[in-house]
Amino acid sequence: MTPKEHTAHIKALRSENGPDFKIGMVSGNFNVVHPGHLRLLKFAADCCDYLVVVVNDDRHPGVLVPAQLRLENIVAISFVDYAFLLEEDLTATIDALRPDLVIKGKEHQNVPNPESDILSQYGGKLLFSSGDAIFSSIDLIQAESDPKKSLHNLKASPNFLQRHQISTENFSAILNKFCDLNVLVVGDLIVDEYITCDVLGLSREDPTVVVTPVLEQKFIGGAGIVASHAHGLGANTTYITVCGDDREAKDSLEKFKEYGVQAFIGRDGSRPTTLKQRYRSSGKTLLRVSKLKQHAIDQTLQDEIFETFQERVNSLDLLVFSDFNYGVLPQSLVDRMIALGKEKNLLMVADSQSSSQIGDISRFHDMLLLKPTEIEARLAIQDHDVGLVGAAEKLANKCNPSHILLTMGAEGTLIQTLHPDKSEWMTDRLPAFCDAPKDPAGAGDAMLVTASMALAAGASIWEAAYIGSVASGCQVATVGNRPLSVDTIRHELGIW
Repeated sequence: MTPKEHTAHIKALRSENGPDFKIGMVSGNFNVVHPGHLRLLKFAADCCDYLVVVVNDDRHPGVLVPAQLRLENIVAISFVDYAFLLEEDLTATIDALRPDLVIKGKEHQNVPNPESDILSQYGGKLLFSSGDAIFSSIDLIQAESDPKKSLHNLKASPNFLQRHQISTENFSAILNKFCDLNVLVVGDLIVDEYITCDVLGLSREDPTVVVTPVLEQKFIGGAGIVASHAHGLGANTTYITVCGDDREAKDSLEKFKEYGVQAFIGRDGSRPTTLKQRYRSSGKTLLRVSKLKQHAIDQTLQDEIFETFQERVNSLDLLVFSDFNYGVLPQSLVDRMIALGKEKNLLMVADSQSSSQIGDISRFHDMLLLKPTEIEARLAIQDHDVGLVGAAEKLANKCNPSHILLTMGAEGTLIQTLHPDKSEWMTDRLPAFCDAPKDPAGAGDAMLVTASMALAAGASIWEAAYIGSVASGCQVATVGNRPLSVDTIRHELGIW
């Protein structure tokens, strides 16, 4: 259709529906329709009666995907009523269509917007979305690729693989190099206890569900499972942590021996080994109880950790900071380790899990990879309004990582990386590969270590993100943390 035909279509709608019929407009390149776009479009659809999306044609800056493919992706979204390619100036199109609302992301609110002048001339309004994280687009993301049933009922994302020209041969070459890596993981040890219960009924004294435990299982968690994953994937793995003088510490040491991880555990009598208990029934968690202390380890223990790192740094390929903010990684220790790692040109990655507004992943600066959740990224930049891509860019500007994998649970993962010429940030996204998760605990840990090892083995960020997403899907498909195996990843990637 021509621009005149688009204008005629909008005028006919106004004539049919009367003066109170609100038309909204969103415009952009839409190289990849990631969850940030979906939230913006959902917000826009909620603000109007008819949503028009204008997709920039191939002449616009930043376009990476052919126009027709980008348009087809937008048309497929259920709450977009009408979409077409922009073949002329945006302000001229707005003047012709005269939408009541033009909607943009919150990150555009405090910068010049070329739409403002033409909107003010005829009484239109410019709105900015809130960056609200409540809307879940999982069903829309799932529809973009055909499900591929496998050992863990994981899906594939063939469109992503095609966009980045990735083949199973690429994956095979990367995984083959895992066994050559020397990996050091440092961070908080957590013991996860799962107490499976039968429900007896409702108490007669008060409205309380009464349960009885039928099975108790303990798993290595926290940075401990990150190290265990690394060894299971084939790396020669060292783990440094601090824990208490208790049964959990003793049992954990035995587990590390079983898993093949060389563990150096400093003892701190002022704290228990962190224990997280989950009471579960019928596949659901009823209650979580955490036994922990969060104060920073003393200087003597910090020096012990640094000296152990210093003794091994020359033989390492990868340093993984797995921070749960329980005191094992005070800032002074982190800064010393990063400084030495940079001096030795060591690849370093980090995850810093935040809970109850505690934690700041941006304190790990100059990393090869950061893997925050959306909430953790927003806490670090202190901005809960900016869009997803804007949040990732603000985090990158604050602490200078090479790549960011921003995880969003059921909405999948946003991938943010610098263009090879360093001129701009590139963005893509992957859906969550497991559509029937049994236990979300440990998903980020599995993604962090697997994607990081892939990068250390020479993978591109796109290859690393895909392998990491497969690992994350495998983790959430089972209850409790169990070390990944490279054979499992091979199976899910279709490498035989």
